[in-house]
Amino acid sequence: MEKKADHSVAEKEPVSPLAGPEKETLLESVKSAESADNIETLENHLNATEDDLREAKELATSMTLEGVIAMMKNVVAIHEGDPNFPHVTLEKIKEFLANDDIPVHPEKYTAIIDELKIEAALITNNSPYAEVRGVVDNHDDPSTPVSTIRAWTIGILFSVFLAFINQLFSIRLPSIRFDTNIAQLLAYPLGRAWERWMPNTMIKIPFVAEPIPLNPGRFNKKEHMLIAIMANTSKSLPYTAYIIWVQVLPQYFNQQYARSFAYIILNAMGTNFIGYGLAGLTRRFLVYPSYCVWPTSLVTIALNSSLHDEENSSVLGPFKRTWSMTRYKFFVVTFCGMFVYFWFPNYIFTVLSYFSWMTWIAPNNRDLNILTGFNNGLGLFNFWPTFDWNVVASTLDPLMVPSFSTFNCAAGMFLSGFIVLGIWYTNSWNTGYLPIVTNRTFDHFGKLYNVSRTIDSRGFYDHEAYMDYSAPYIGAANAMNYGFFFAVYSAIVAHVALHHRYEIMTGFKSLFRSFRRNKGDDSGSPNREYEDVHNRLMSAYPEVSEWWYLGTLAISIVFGVLGIALWPTYTSPAVVLYGILLCVIFVIPIGVVFAMTGIEITLNVLAEFIGGMIVEGNALAMNFFKSYGYVTCAQALSFASDLKVAHYLKLPPRVTFAGQMIATLISTVVCSGVLKFQMDIKDVCTTNAPMRFFCPGPNTFFTASLLWGTVGPLKVFGINGQYKWLLLGFPLGIAVVLIFWGLRQWFPHSRPLRQVHVIPMLYGGILWAPLSFSYVWGAVPFAWLSWIYIRSRYLAFWSKYNFVLSASFSAGVAISAIIMLFTVQWQGVEINWWGNNQASVGCEAKPCVLKTLETGERFYPWWNPSQVPAP
Repeated sequence: MEKKADHSVAEKEPVSPLAGPEKETLLESVKSAESADNIETLENHLNATEDDLREAKELATSMTLEGVIAMMKNVVAIHEGDPNFPHVTLEKIKEFLANDDIPVHPEKYTAIIDELKIEAALITNNSPYAEVRGVVDNHDDPSTPVSTIRAWTIGILFSVFLAFINQLFSIRLPSIRFDTNIAQLLAYPLGRAWERWMPNTMIKIPFVAEPIPLNPGRFNKKEHMLIAIMANTSKSLPYTAYIIWVQVLPQYFNQQYARSFAYIILNAMGTNFIGYGLAGLTRRFLVYPSYCVWPTSLVTIALNSSLHDEENSSVLGPFKRTWSMTRYKFFVVTFCGMFVYFWFPNYIFTVLSYFSWMTWIAPNNRDLNILTGFNNGLGLFNFWPTFDWNVVASTLDPLMVPSFSTFNCAAGMFLSGFIVLGIWYTNSWNTGYLPIVTNRTFDHFGKLYNVSRTIDSRGFYDHEAYMDYSAPYIGAANAMNYGFFFAVYSAIVAHVALHHRYEIMTGFKSLFRSFRRNKGDDSGSPNREYEDVHNRLMSAYPEVSEWWYLGTLAISIVFGVLGIALWPTYTSPAVVLYGILLCVIFVIPIGVVFAMTGIEITLNVLAEFIGGMIVEGNALAMNFFKSYGYVTCAQALSFASDLKVAHYLKLPPRVTFAGQMIATLISTVVCSGVLKFQMDIKDVCTTNAPMRFFCPGPNTFFTASLLWGTVGPLKVFGINGQYKWLLLGFPLGIAVVLIFWGLRQWFPHSRPLRQVHVIPMLYGGILWAPLSFSYVWGAVPFAWLSWIYIRSRYLAFWSKYNFVLSASFSAGVAISAIIMLFTVQWQGVEINWWGNNQASVGCEAKPCVLKTLETGERFYPWWNPSQVPAP
């Protein structure tokens, strides 16, 4: 570039009539154009905006070549297996490190050295990821008030409100949930009202030395985020409520001792606080490292930024138009648009939501519906299945989740769909008698499985009753679902071991040092391992010791053991430790993948599988194992995500710790009290229940508990079980990881291979039943438009508006749905016309099956059709 510019000037000088000041002006303009070209080139190489580069250039001038080389070696070690890290930049770094002549003759390589210094400055002074730089500020003012009376009052208010509403309506069909972004939206006017009308007086708080101002001034983003974190913590309901329901209800186990408030609160405290204790211990793996982006948290931060940041800059956007609209105005406009629009697919014109338009040609054509149907088909060949954003973002929000996650997930689901077709059309495992896409369990008459016919009066397994009734049967898509679950569990451990072992070992070293260091010794500070700006800024605040989290974990284990041991649960308290051990094994691998891809792999199937084998025949014991193995891991990751939000917003760690602990305590007590009240509602969880309190969650939980705990996985997947071949998913998951890992070693510079991520691909296979491919494919065009087309061409525009748009659409859908629910839907007002009826006609209304049974007929196990009795 420089050579070309110099040559151009040299050619023009002999014929130029310019001299003196005019010539200098011309030369300056040429240099300016050259600088602009260089900046544009760097923007493309480093995936950074012009503002990012100008700030990084100032720091780059002070960096040494030796320091840059050492940093880049660390960058390659950490980000080699990171699909979020820009591929072009990583290749530049590898080229830089592979050239042994650079340290010897640096004067020959000034261009690449300068570029790598800027990249090093970006990593040091900001984030290596454009999506993080777009919404997270790399500056902080530690004097900003956070732990204020205003923040705690509003935070506690929303903690009580969300816990009460979500628990009360959790047993309603359909359920009603208030999410974090709704709380963040509603908290904003309350905070501003407090700022405007509360008197500026000092209040004396017990156990606090200095008086605290009632009105600390402007309602700031840190206070607001503390409120949002408390709301997000409190919205997580105690999973043990499901255990209480199936124990108490007379149509289930009818164990009335479970009505005891002490029993309810002890078990709820055990599961809730164990998750938080584990989250704190995983900070050095899931929170401090910069590669743990947590895409799901960026939307929450974007909403916060749009409400508080008043700085505004114009950016070049689509249609070569300059966009000067503030994030707040953009949020309001798009929120209002989605609020109004959602009335159409959700109420006025519902066919827009389930747009299986190809089945309208022949609604009763079985094969057409199987291939293109939305509700009861696979939806493999419907190229535009929905106009409903709620459906588009139901599995993966295409604006929030990285595009490689969306593409890999869609590819995995599409390819596995052909396996589902093969299973169903060949009638393997008698799936041809059942709907192809269903998550229900059936008996050998093709009817829904009645698990109560396999137990005795105490709720234990009755073998004679089981043999007189039927073995459980599942549909083709559901069978594929289980096979891919087994595959993804083994694959996620293998993937993290192969691709992220360096980061994991670094985290363990940091964790061990933190336990050994003395008070006041900073040698275990997290920024020794992860030299990014956010860790340096957070070093201004006192850290929360791992011992605090370890103490929380120990106390919560005591609660869990007491909750099991003091009542006749027929369960060993050891299931608490077994469940926690399962969580400890998987929380870091699952957390690393979740933090990088935005996809969470849940442990529900593995917990049911292992728990059912350990305590076979005892459904209640399996439920406790499942709660401590699966739910504590899910809650730990949710809490870790909140800790990352606090890390990005520079909330003092001890304030965040207090906020999460208080919100968890409030949620546990409120939910337990509401649950105690719900038990006394007349006809609750029956067909005559008031306010539609039909308890769909407890009903499903009861079925799963008997199927996995009473009947047990050995009868389904064991040596004599008809679905034993699905266990091949465990070795196949490892094999797929090894194959793609080997390909990447063979082709280390392949960009397409680097974008292949095995875990999201296998995750696509576990989305089958009750979902069809239509739920996932709808996200693909939007992911391409946002992350590929707009991001590559208008990075500044994308950084400014993308996550704000995701937040506004989600909030618009949520608020619109709640208003519809409490108005027209609550009153039962329906619009009866073609646009609302066409989505459920023919095979889309009632599933079409491959084979049918006459009255009294049954099917037999696939391995021996003549076997009688054949459960």
